[in-house]
Amino acid sequence: IIDRMADVDVVFVGTGAEIAHLPADFRNTLEQAGIGVESMASPAACRTYNVLLSEGRRVAVALIPV
Repeated sequence: IIDRMADVDVVFVGTGAEIAHLPADFRNTLEQAGIGVESMASPAACRTYNVLLSEGRRVAVALIPV
């Protein structure tokens, strides 16, 4: 999966209705590949993704439903 994300600068991880910490190994793997990762509640992740995407930024989102 990391190889397919070469065109992504940051991944927003929506953790459902509430913010949850991501596993350290997951975060470290992405960061070592040069990809930033931010965890936040899913609604906030959607909003942030949409704003940055509309600005032409290289972003991705992974969501847990609320």
